[in-house]
Amino acid sequence: MNTPAHQLSTWLKQHQITEVECIVSDLTGIARGKISPTNKFLGEGGMRLPESVLLQTVTGDFVEDDIYYDLLDEADIDMFCRPDPEAIFLVPWAIEPTAMVIHDTYDKRGNPVELSPRNVLKRVLRLYAQKGWTPIVAPEMEFYLTKRSSDPDFPLEAPIGRSGRPESGRQSFSIDAANEFDPLFEDVYDWCEAQGLDLDTLIHEDGPAQMEINFRHGDALSLADQITVFKRTMREAALKHNVAATFMAKPITDEPGSAMHIHQSVVDSESGQNIFVNEDGSMSALFLNYIGGLQKYIPKVLPMFAPNVNSFRRFLPDTSAPVNVEWGEENRTAGLRVPPSEPQAMRVENRLPGADANPYLAIAASLLCGYLGMIERIEPSAAVQGRAYERRNLRLPITIEDALAAMETCEVLEQYLGAKFVKGYVAVKRTEHENFKRVISSWEREFLLLSV
Repeated sequence: MNTPAHQLSTWLKQHQITEVECIVSDLTGIARGKISPTNKFLGEGGMRLPESVLLQTVTGDFVEDDIYYDLLDEADIDMFCRPDPEAIFLVPWAIEPTAMVIHDTYDKRGNPVELSPRNVLKRVLRLYAQKGWTPIVAPEMEFYLTKRSSDPDFPLEAPIGRSGRPESGRQSFSIDAANEFDPLFEDVYDWCEAQGLDLDTLIHEDGPAQMEINFRHGDALSLADQITVFKRTMREAALKHNVAATFMAKPITDEPGSAMHIHQSVVDSESGQNIFVNEDGSMSALFLNYIGGLQKYIPKVLPMFAPNVNSFRRFLPDTSAPVNVEWGEENRTAGLRVPPSEPQAMRVENRLPGADANPYLAIAASLLCGYLGMIERIEPSAAVQGRAYERRNLRLPITIEDALAAMETCEVLEQYLGAKFVKGYVAVKRTEHENFKRVISSWEREFLLLSV
Protein backbone atom coordinates (compact mmCIF):
# COMPACT_ATOMS: atom_id res chain seq x y z
CA MET A 1 0.00 0.00 0.00
CA ASN A 2 1.56 3.25 -1.15
CA THR A 3 -1.22 5.80 -0.67
CA PRO A 4 -0.38 9.46 -0.01
CA ALA A 5 -1.31 8.99 3.64
CA HIS A 6 1.01 5.96 3.91
CA GLN A 7 3.85 7.90 2.24
CA LEU A 8 3.45 10.74 4.71
CA SER A 9 3.22 8.43 7.71
CA THR A 10 6.33 6.49 6.67
CA TRP A 11 8.37 9.64 6.08
CA LEU A 12 7.36 11.26 9.36
CA LYS A 13 8.16 8.10 11.35
CA GLN A 14 11.52 7.64 9.61
CA HIS A 15 12.50 11.19 10.58
CA GLN A 16 10.96 10.92 14.08
CA ILE A 17 8.91 14.06 13.49
CA THR A 18 6.92 15.32 16.47
CA GLU A 19 5.39 18.48 14.95
CA VAL A 20 4.12 19.33 11.48
CA GLU A 21 3.78 22.80 9.99
CA CYS A 22 0.80 22.56 7.62
CA ILE A 23 1.04 25.42 5.14
CA VAL A 24 -0.53 26.96 2.06
CA SER A 25 0.75 29.95 0.13
CA ASP A 26 -1.41 33.06 0.02
CA LEU A 27 -1.33 35.44 -2.94
CA THR A 28 1.69 37.30 -1.56
CA GLY A 29 3.60 34.07 -0.94
CA ILE A 30 3.27 34.16 2.85
CA ALA A 31 3.04 30.69 4.41
CA ARG A 32 -0.26 30.43 6.25
CA GLY A 33 -1.58 27.41 8.10
CA LYS A 34 -1.39 25.50 11.37
CA ILE A 35 1.16 23.67 13.51
CA SER A 36 -0.01 20.23 14.52
CA PRO A 37 1.35 17.33 16.60
CA THR A 38 2.27 14.49 14.25
CA ASN A 39 -0.37 12.10 15.59
CA LYS A 40 -3.12 14.67 15.12
CA PHE A 41 -1.83 15.52 11.63
CA LEU A 42 -1.89 11.87 10.55
CA GLY A 43 -5.28 11.27 12.14
CA GLU A 44 -6.98 14.16 10.40
CA GLY A 45 -5.37 13.75 6.96
CA GLY A 46 -5.38 17.47 6.32
CA MET A 47 -6.65 20.71 7.79
CA ARG A 48 -9.24 23.38 7.31
CA LEU A 49 -8.51 27.07 6.90
CA PRO A 50 -10.86 29.99 6.30
CA GLU A 51 -10.93 30.57 2.56
CA SER A 52 -10.57 34.27 3.33
CA VAL A 53 -6.80 33.85 3.91
CA LEU A 54 -6.47 33.80 0.11
CA LEU A 55 -7.88 37.33 -0.11
CA GLN A 56 -5.63 38.70 2.63
CA THR A 57 -3.17 41.47 1.82
CA VAL A 58 0.46 41.63 2.91
CA THR A 59 -0.67 43.94 5.75
CA GLY A 60 -3.31 41.47 6.93
CA ASP A 61 -6.23 43.49 5.61
CA PHE A 62 -8.99 42.28 3.32
CA VAL A 63 -10.50 43.59 0.10
CA GLU A 64 -13.69 45.65 0.04
CA ASP A 65 -16.86 43.85 1.08
CA ASP A 66 -18.54 43.96 -2.34
CA ILE A 67 -15.59 42.12 -3.92
CA TYR A 68 -15.01 39.91 -0.87
CA TYR A 69 -18.55 38.53 -0.84
CA ASP A 70 -18.65 38.27 -4.62
CA LEU A 71 -15.68 35.87 -4.51
CA LEU A 72 -16.21 34.14 -1.16
CA ASP A 73 -19.12 32.58 0.71
CA GLU A 74 -20.88 35.09 2.97
CA ALA A 75 -20.67 32.62 5.86
CA ASP A 76 -16.84 32.81 5.83
CA ILE A 77 -16.56 29.07 5.34
CA ASP A 78 -13.48 26.86 5.45
CA MET A 79 -11.58 25.38 2.56
CA PHE A 80 -10.19 21.86 2.79
CA CYS A 81 -6.40 21.55 2.68
CA ARG A 82 -4.85 18.21 1.75
CA PRO A 83 -1.14 17.47 2.22
CA ASP A 84 1.00 16.74 -0.83
CA PRO A 85 3.37 13.87 0.03
CA GLU A 86 5.74 15.16 -2.67
CA ALA A 87 6.05 18.50 -0.86
CA ILE A 88 7.32 17.58 2.60
CA PHE A 89 10.44 19.20 4.02
CA LEU A 90 12.40 19.15 7.26
CA VAL A 91 12.54 22.32 9.37
CA PRO A 92 16.21 22.16 10.45
CA TRP A 93 16.11 25.30 12.58
CA ALA A 94 13.28 24.04 14.82
CA ILE A 95 14.07 22.88 18.36
CA GLU A 96 11.80 19.83 18.11
CA PRO A 97 11.95 17.46 15.08
CA THR A 98 9.61 19.33 12.76
CA ALA A 99 8.39 18.93 9.18
CA MET A 100 6.80 21.45 6.82
CA VAL A 101 4.11 20.02 4.52
CA ILE A 102 2.68 22.08 1.66
CA HIS A 103 -1.05 21.55 1.13
CA ASP A 104 -3.41 21.90 -1.80
CA THR A 105 -6.76 23.60 -1.26
CA TYR A 106 -10.23 22.43 -2.26
CA ASP A 107 -13.79 23.66 -1.77
CA LYS A 108 -16.53 21.62 -0.09
CA ARG A 109 -17.37 19.94 -3.41
CA GLY A 110 -13.77 18.80 -3.92
CA ASN A 111 -12.90 21.36 -6.60
CA PRO A 112 -9.50 23.09 -6.52
CA VAL A 113 -9.83 26.59 -5.05
CA GLU A 114 -9.26 29.08 -7.89
CA LEU A 115 -7.60 31.68 -5.67
CA SER A 116 -4.84 29.30 -4.54
CA PRO A 117 -1.47 30.19 -6.15
CA ARG A 118 -0.38 26.53 -6.19
CA ASN A 119 -3.60 25.59 -7.96
CA VAL A 120 -3.01 28.37 -10.51
CA LEU A 121 0.36 26.85 -11.41
CA LYS A 122 -1.12 23.33 -11.57
CA ARG A 123 -3.83 24.67 -13.87
CA VAL A 124 -1.21 25.99 -16.30
CA LEU A 125 0.79 22.75 -16.12
CA ARG A 126 -2.34 20.81 -17.14
CA LEU A 127 -2.48 22.89 -20.33
CA TYR A 128 1.01 21.67 -21.19
CA ALA A 129 0.18 18.07 -20.29
CA GLN A 130 -2.80 18.13 -22.65
CA LYS A 131 -0.40 18.98 -25.49
CA GLY A 132 2.09 16.28 -24.49
CA TRP A 133 4.59 18.88 -23.30
CA THR A 134 6.52 19.25 -20.03
CA PRO A 135 7.98 22.63 -19.07
CA ILE A 136 11.40 22.74 -17.42
CA VAL A 137 12.43 25.73 -15.31
CA ALA A 138 15.56 26.89 -13.49
CA PRO A 139 15.05 29.86 -11.14
CA GLU A 140 17.71 32.27 -9.91
CA MET A 141 16.95 34.08 -6.65
CA GLU A 142 18.59 37.38 -5.74
CA PHE A 143 18.39 38.86 -2.24
CA TYR A 144 20.17 41.22 0.15
CA LEU A 145 21.70 40.61 3.55
CA THR A 146 21.32 43.70 5.75
CA LYS A 147 21.80 44.84 9.29
CA ARG A 148 18.79 44.08 11.44
CA SER A 149 16.63 47.14 11.98
CA SER A 150 13.54 47.70 14.10
CA ASP A 151 12.70 51.13 12.67
CA PRO A 152 11.29 51.12 9.11
CA ASP A 153 11.94 54.87 8.80
CA PHE A 154 15.70 54.26 8.63
CA PRO A 155 17.29 53.08 5.34
CA LEU A 156 18.72 49.57 5.33
CA GLU A 157 22.46 49.20 5.80
CA ALA A 158 24.98 46.57 4.72
CA PRO A 159 25.75 44.07 7.48
CA ILE A 160 29.07 43.50 9.18
CA GLY A 161 30.90 40.45 7.85
CA ARG A 162 33.73 38.35 9.32
CA SER A 163 36.23 41.18 8.74
CA GLY A 164 34.29 43.44 11.09
CA ARG A 165 33.54 45.92 8.30
CA PRO A 166 30.59 46.46 5.95
CA GLU A 167 31.15 46.27 2.20
CA SER A 168 32.26 49.37 0.35
CA GLY A 169 31.90 49.85 -3.39
CA ARG A 170 30.61 47.27 -5.84
CA GLN A 171 31.79 43.70 -5.20
CA SER A 172 30.19 41.92 -8.16
CA PHE A 173 31.12 38.22 -8.30
CA SER A 174 33.68 38.70 -5.50
CA ILE A 175 34.55 35.42 -3.78
CA ASP A 176 36.03 37.23 -0.78
CA ALA A 177 32.90 39.36 -0.35
CA ALA A 178 30.71 36.25 -0.39
CA ASN A 179 33.07 34.55 2.07
CA GLU A 180 32.43 37.37 4.53
CA PHE A 181 29.27 35.42 5.40
CA ASP A 182 30.65 31.87 5.25
CA PRO A 183 29.19 30.73 8.60
CA LEU A 184 25.72 31.84 7.49
CA PHE A 185 25.91 30.14 4.10
CA GLU A 186 27.34 26.95 5.60
CA ASP A 187 24.10 26.74 7.60
CA VAL A 188 22.05 27.57 4.50
CA TYR A 189 23.66 24.80 2.44
CA ASP A 190 23.43 22.28 5.29
CA TRP A 191 19.79 23.10 5.88
CA CYS A 192 18.90 23.06 2.18
CA GLU A 193 20.62 19.70 1.74
CA ALA A 194 18.61 18.31 4.65
CA GLN A 195 15.45 19.63 2.99
CA GLY A 196 16.30 18.20 -0.42
CA LEU A 197 16.43 21.62 -2.11
CA ASP A 198 18.25 21.38 -5.43
CA LEU A 199 20.63 24.35 -5.14
CA ASP A 200 23.38 24.96 -7.64
CA THR A 201 25.66 27.99 -7.21
CA LEU A 202 26.06 30.97 -4.88
CA ILE A 203 27.07 34.29 -6.46
CA HIS A 204 27.77 37.72 -5.00
CA GLU A 205 25.70 40.17 -7.04
CA ASP A 206 26.24 43.89 -7.72
CA GLY A 207 24.79 45.44 -4.57
CA PRO A 208 26.39 45.51 -1.08
CA ALA A 209 25.85 42.04 0.45
CA GLN A 210 23.50 41.21 -2.45
CA MET A 211 23.61 37.50 -3.24
CA GLU A 212 22.14 35.11 -5.78
CA ILE A 213 21.30 31.44 -5.33
CA ASN A 214 20.70 29.39 -8.48
CA PHE A 215 18.53 26.28 -8.57
CA ARG A 216 19.15 23.35 -10.90
CA HIS A 217 16.60 22.96 -13.69
CA GLY A 218 13.64 20.69 -13.08
CA ASP A 219 9.90 20.32 -12.56
CA ALA A 220 8.04 23.64 -12.33
CA LEU A 221 5.78 22.76 -9.38
CA SER A 222 8.60 21.21 -7.38
CA LEU A 223 10.81 24.26 -7.90
CA ALA A 224 8.03 26.67 -6.90
CA ASP A 225 7.70 24.65 -3.68
CA GLN A 226 11.47 24.76 -3.20
CA ILE A 227 11.64 28.54 -3.61
CA THR A 228 8.86 28.91 -1.03
CA VAL A 229 10.85 26.79 1.41
CA PHE A 230 14.17 28.44 0.52
CA LYS A 231 12.93 31.95 1.28
CA ARG A 232 11.87 30.84 4.76
CA THR A 233 15.16 29.00 5.20
CA MET A 234 17.28 31.97 4.12
CA ARG A 235 15.47 34.33 6.48
CA GLU A 236 15.86 31.90 9.41
CA ALA A 237 19.58 31.40 8.74
CA ALA A 238 20.10 35.15 8.57
CA LEU A 239 18.35 35.68 11.91
CA LYS A 240 20.50 32.99 13.50
CA HIS A 241 23.57 35.00 12.46
CA ASN A 242 22.11 38.33 13.62
CA VAL A 243 21.49 39.80 10.17
CA ALA A 244 18.39 40.01 7.99
CA ALA A 245 17.68 38.59 4.54
CA THR A 246 15.24 40.46 2.32
CA PHE A 247 13.68 39.51 -1.00
CA MET A 248 12.25 42.99 -1.60
CA ALA A 249 12.61 43.95 -5.24
CA LYS A 250 14.28 47.29 -4.42
CA PRO A 251 15.30 47.48 -0.76
CA ILE A 252 18.09 50.10 -0.99
CA THR A 253 18.04 53.44 -2.81
CA ASP A 254 20.48 53.70 -5.75
CA GLU A 255 21.46 50.04 -5.49
CA PRO A 256 20.45 47.26 -7.93
CA GLY A 257 17.14 45.52 -7.40
CA SER A 258 16.66 41.83 -6.74
CA ALA A 259 15.13 39.57 -9.39
CA MET A 260 13.85 36.04 -9.74
CA HIS A 261 15.12 35.14 -13.20
CA ILE A 262 13.32 32.11 -14.64
CA HIS A 263 15.05 29.98 -17.27
CA GLN A 264 12.48 27.92 -19.15
CA SER A 265 12.32 25.31 -21.86
CA VAL A 266 9.76 22.70 -22.92
CA VAL A 267 10.33 19.03 -23.69
CA ASP A 268 8.19 16.44 -25.41
CA SER A 269 6.74 14.38 -22.57
CA GLU A 270 7.32 11.04 -24.33
CA SER A 271 10.70 11.49 -25.99
CA GLY A 272 12.20 14.01 -23.58
CA GLN A 273 13.43 16.05 -26.55
CA ASN A 274 13.58 19.83 -26.25
CA ILE A 275 10.91 21.23 -28.59
CA PHE A 276 12.73 24.58 -28.72
CA VAL A 277 15.46 23.26 -31.02
CA ASN A 278 15.54 21.84 -34.56
CA GLU A 279 17.61 18.81 -35.57
CA ASP A 280 20.33 21.10 -36.91
CA GLY A 281 20.59 22.89 -33.56
CA SER A 282 18.77 26.06 -34.64
CA MET A 283 15.83 27.66 -32.86
CA SER A 284 12.55 25.95 -33.66
CA ALA A 285 9.39 27.71 -34.79
CA LEU A 286 7.78 26.77 -31.46
CA PHE A 287 10.63 28.44 -29.59
CA LEU A 288 10.17 31.66 -31.52
CA ASN A 289 6.40 31.45 -30.93
CA TYR A 290 7.09 30.94 -27.22
CA ILE A 291 9.15 34.14 -27.17
CA GLY A 292 6.39 35.90 -29.13
CA GLY A 293 3.88 34.85 -26.49
CA LEU A 294 6.08 36.23 -23.73
CA GLN A 295 6.34 39.52 -25.58
CA LYS A 296 2.61 39.82 -26.20
CA TYR A 297 1.26 38.73 -22.81
CA ILE A 298 3.86 39.74 -20.22
CA PRO A 299 2.45 43.30 -20.16
CA LYS A 300 -0.87 41.72 -19.16
CA VAL A 301 0.53 39.51 -16.38
CA LEU A 302 3.13 41.98 -15.08
CA PRO A 303 1.52 42.22 -11.59
CA MET A 304 2.33 38.52 -11.14
CA PHE A 305 6.02 39.37 -11.72
CA ALA A 306 5.97 42.77 -9.99
CA PRO A 307 3.30 42.49 -7.28
CA ASN A 308 4.10 45.51 -5.10
CA VAL A 309 4.64 49.24 -5.50
CA ASN A 310 8.26 48.59 -4.49
CA SER A 311 8.56 46.15 -7.41
CA PHE A 312 8.27 48.99 -9.91
CA ARG A 313 11.17 50.88 -8.33
CA ARG A 314 13.34 48.12 -9.80
CA PHE A 315 12.25 49.23 -13.29
CA LEU A 316 13.30 52.88 -12.90
CA PRO A 317 15.89 54.21 -15.41
CA ASP A 318 19.54 53.34 -14.78
CA THR A 319 18.74 50.55 -12.32
CA SER A 320 20.33 47.71 -14.36
CA ALA A 321 16.98 45.90 -14.66
CA PRO A 322 15.32 45.29 -18.05
CA VAL A 323 12.35 47.58 -18.67
CA ASN A 324 10.85 46.02 -21.80
CA VAL A 325 10.09 42.66 -23.44
CA GLU A 326 12.77 42.84 -26.10
CA TRP A 327 14.63 39.57 -26.65
CA GLY A 328 18.16 38.82 -27.68
CA GLU A 329 20.83 36.16 -27.72
CA GLU A 330 23.26 36.44 -24.80
CA ASN A 331 21.94 39.91 -24.01
CA ARG A 332 21.35 40.78 -20.34
CA THR A 333 19.93 44.21 -21.17
CA ALA A 334 16.83 42.59 -22.72
CA GLY A 335 13.90 41.35 -20.65
CA LEU A 336 14.06 38.01 -22.49
CA ARG A 337 17.54 36.51 -22.91
CA VAL A 338 18.50 33.40 -24.84
CA PRO A 339 21.67 32.16 -23.10
CA PRO A 340 24.42 30.35 -25.01
CA SER A 341 23.94 26.60 -24.59
CA GLU A 342 24.13 23.17 -26.13
CA PRO A 343 21.18 22.58 -28.50
CA GLN A 344 19.33 20.28 -26.09
CA ALA A 345 19.51 23.02 -23.44
CA MET A 346 17.96 25.71 -25.68
CA ARG A 347 15.95 27.99 -23.41
CA VAL A 348 14.83 31.53 -22.71
CA GLU A 349 15.49 33.43 -19.50
CA ASN A 350 12.70 35.70 -18.30
CA ARG A 351 14.57 38.46 -16.44
CA LEU A 352 11.51 40.51 -15.45
CA PRO A 353 10.11 38.83 -12.29
CA GLY A 354 11.22 40.36 -9.00
CA ALA A 355 12.46 38.36 -6.03
CA ASP A 356 9.33 39.55 -4.21
CA ALA A 357 7.00 37.70 -6.60
CA ASN A 358 5.05 34.66 -5.44
CA PRO A 359 7.01 31.82 -7.11
CA TYR A 360 3.89 29.82 -7.99
CA LEU A 361 2.33 32.81 -9.74
CA ALA A 362 5.50 34.07 -11.44
CA ILE A 363 6.27 30.65 -12.92
CA ALA A 364 2.62 30.10 -13.87
CA ALA A 365 2.41 33.48 -15.60
CA SER A 366 5.63 33.01 -17.55
CA LEU A 367 4.68 29.52 -18.69
CA LEU A 368 1.18 30.65 -19.67
CA CYS A 369 2.55 33.48 -21.83
CA GLY A 370 4.84 31.05 -23.65
CA TYR A 371 2.04 28.49 -24.04
CA LEU A 372 -0.26 31.08 -25.59
CA GLY A 373 2.52 32.06 -27.97
CA MET A 374 2.85 28.47 -29.17
CA ILE A 375 -0.84 27.76 -29.62
CA GLU A 376 -1.52 31.16 -31.24
CA ARG A 377 1.70 30.92 -33.31
CA ILE A 378 2.77 34.43 -32.32
CA GLU A 379 5.83 35.72 -34.16
CA PRO A 380 8.34 37.62 -32.03
CA SER A 381 10.00 40.89 -32.91
CA ALA A 382 13.49 40.80 -34.36
CA ALA A 383 16.15 39.95 -31.82
CA VAL A 384 17.66 43.10 -30.38
CA GLN A 385 21.31 43.82 -31.00
CA GLY A 386 23.34 45.80 -28.49
CA ARG A 387 21.93 47.71 -25.53
CA ALA A 388 18.18 47.23 -25.01
CA TYR A 389 17.53 49.41 -21.95
CA GLU A 390 16.62 52.53 -23.93
CA ARG A 391 14.44 50.82 -26.56
CA ARG A 392 10.85 51.99 -26.20
CA ASN A 393 8.88 49.91 -28.69
CA LEU A 394 8.08 47.10 -26.25
CA ARG A 395 7.96 49.00 -22.98
CA LEU A 396 6.11 47.72 -19.93
CA PRO A 397 3.57 49.52 -17.72
CA ILE A 398 5.56 51.75 -15.38
CA THR A 399 3.22 51.84 -12.36
CA ILE A 400 1.33 49.15 -10.52
CA GLU A 401 -1.95 50.98 -11.23
CA ASP A 402 -1.38 50.73 -15.00
CA ALA A 403 -0.26 47.12 -14.72
CA LEU A 404 -3.34 46.10 -12.71
CA ALA A 405 -5.62 47.84 -15.22
CA ALA A 406 -4.00 45.86 -18.06
CA MET A 407 -4.38 42.58 -16.16
CA GLU A 408 -7.98 43.29 -15.19
CA THR A 409 -9.14 43.84 -18.77
CA CYS A 410 -7.39 40.83 -20.35
CA GLU A 411 -10.10 38.30 -21.19
CA VAL A 412 -7.52 35.66 -22.14
CA LEU A 413 -6.22 35.59 -18.58
CA GLU A 414 -9.72 35.06 -17.24
CA GLN A 415 -10.16 32.19 -19.68
CA TYR A 416 -6.99 30.39 -18.66
CA LEU A 417 -6.46 31.39 -15.02
CA GLY A 418 -10.09 31.82 -14.01
CA ALA A 419 -12.16 34.99 -13.61
CA LYS A 420 -12.25 34.56 -9.84
CA PHE A 421 -8.46 34.47 -9.56
CA VAL A 422 -7.93 37.51 -11.79
CA LYS A 423 -10.55 39.56 -9.95
CA GLY A 424 -9.29 38.48 -6.53
CA TYR A 425 -5.63 39.08 -7.30
CA VAL A 426 -6.23 42.53 -8.73
CA ALA A 427 -8.44 43.43 -5.75
CA VAL A 428 -5.81 42.35 -3.21
CA LYS A 429 -3.06 44.30 -4.96
CA ARG A 430 -5.25 47.40 -5.27
CA THR A 431 -6.07 47.22 -1.56
CA GLU A 432 -2.36 47.00 -0.73
CA HIS A 433 -1.64 49.99 -2.95
CA GLU A 434 -4.39 52.04 -1.30
CA ASN A 435 -2.79 51.29 2.07
CA PHE A 436 0.60 52.37 0.71
CA LYS A 437 -0.77 55.69 -0.55
CA ARG A 438 -1.96 56.58 2.96
CA VAL A 439 1.60 56.48 4.34
CA ILE A 440 3.55 59.76 4.42
CA SER A 441 7.13 59.07 3.28
CA SER A 442 10.40 60.44 4.64
CA TRP A 443 10.95 62.16 1.24
CA GLU A 444 7.76 64.18 1.74
CA ARG A 445 8.79 65.18 5.26
CA GLU A 446 12.30 66.09 4.16
CA PHE A 447 11.48 68.22 1.11
CA LEU A 448 7.94 69.48 1.71
CA LEU A 449 7.65 69.98 5.45
CA LEU A 450 9.16 73.48 5.57
CA SER A 451 9.33 74.32 1.87
CA VAL A 452 5.79 74.52 0.53
